Amino acid sequence: MRVVLSRLPEDVQQRLRAVHFNDKARGARLLGYVNRGRREIALCALPFRMSLKAALVKRRQTCEQFGARRGHKWPALAIRRFMLYDVFLHELGHLQRIKEGTRSVRLQFAREKLAQEFAMQWCKQLWSKPFPHPDQVHNPPAPEEFAPFTPAAVVG
Repeated sequence: MRVVLSRLPEDVQQRLRAVHFNDKARGARLLGYVNRGRREIALCALPFRMSLKAALVKRRQTCEQFGARRGHKWPALAIRRFMLYDVFLHELGHLQRIKEGTRSVRLQFAREKLAQEFAMQWCKQLWSKPFPHPDQVHNPPAPEEFAPFTPAAVVG
């Protein structure tokens, strides 16, 4: 989380006060949310078995963008990439003011469409240049992540 924030400009993250992790996913229908005060982000724990297909179809993305193969179980690295560079950036997009001085506080901040555009734009920008970090999650998927899986020989 801190690595992603360190790669973003100060003005993008200025409203963020805290990030929380919780189990309030409402049966896997919720991956993250912004609190009512528009200052804190909560990322929800994913159930043991769930499909992220609905989250991708709705947003016109593919599992390959995050390092997973279609029709296979997502590797932990791909899930972490998705949570950081899609869900977290999407929720950070909700913290961006788009209109000042409106009567409703709710209308001052980015709604779903603009928040997703914000996430996709920053993901694309952050992954456009290689980032030297020991954790592979901070770079786009490498071709070797898509190598065919071959189980090791069973020793008996």
